Amino acid sequence: MHILQAIFVGAIQGISEFLPISSSAHIVFSQSIYKILTGSQVLNEVGSQEIFFDIMVHLATLLAVLIFFRKDIVNIIKAFFVGLKNKNYSDVDFKTAVFILAATPVTCIVALILKEPTHALVENPKIVSLFLIVTGFILFFSEKLKQQNKEMNLKIALWTGLAQGLAVFPGLSRSGLTIALQVFFGMDRVKAARFSFLMSIPVILGASMAYPVLEMDFSQIANFNYVAIICGFLTSFIVGYLCVKYFMKLLGKVTLKCFSYYCFVVGVLMFLLFSVCHHF
Repeated sequence: MHILQAIFVGAIQGISEFLPISSSAHIVFSQSIYKILTGSQVLNEVGSQEIFFDIMVHLATLLAVLIFFRKDIVNIIKAFFVGLKNKNYSDVDFKTAVFILAATPVTCIVALILKEPTHALVENPKIVSLFLIVTGFILFFSEKLKQQNKEMNLKIALWTGLAQGLAVFPGLSRSGLTIALQVFFGMDRVKAARFSFLMSIPVILGASMAYPVLEMDFSQIANFNYVAIICGFLTSFIVGYLCVKYFMKLLGKVTLKCFSYYCFVVGVLMFLLFSVCHHF
């Protein structure tokens, strides 16, 4: 992995993690295109360094979420323990903590069940492009079929946890699915995005820590290009922080339908590109 490649992929992760356009799809596309242009590897080969790098850039965007929502996180944690102590469960932040705690196991169960069937998909950018198109349809119809205005409740939280678990399919946007589902149930877009980002914290943190411990071949780690990985990490963090900051403002002005068009166009173009490249 070269430094410029790491910076480029880190920037892609930083942008696409928070926009409902699937960061996993964009990383697969960017790495596959890089391989085509440089002829450095077989198109459908994904090395352990790439997987490790993917984990690191996800941790970078997670750090951006932690810093951006630091006040919300502190308030939610405080409200949870104060609520338990005083047996007062009406506080909004207390309820948010409960909803996140309820949704997280659902996400983990679904992700674990689908882990093996979806593992090989990251090696097939054509399939990933089809899932990105599916994300586009979900975004397009979520507001079109929107129910009457509602606030977050346990039912919506559990469904959102399920949607987050389904995002283990590369190309199905985690933020796209979770925000779209909440919007479908009648929630405000900005509030939906806030809950989506907050509920991603325990899942991304857990997955990023568990994968290296359980599956990484530690004999290969010493050979990784850590200068490139650090450059990618920093790029992903800086771009990610700026992106989440302005995406929260943008959601108050534009509908999810705008992002659905992007998913349609990129999904179709990438499917055609990799269909052509497959024949050469």
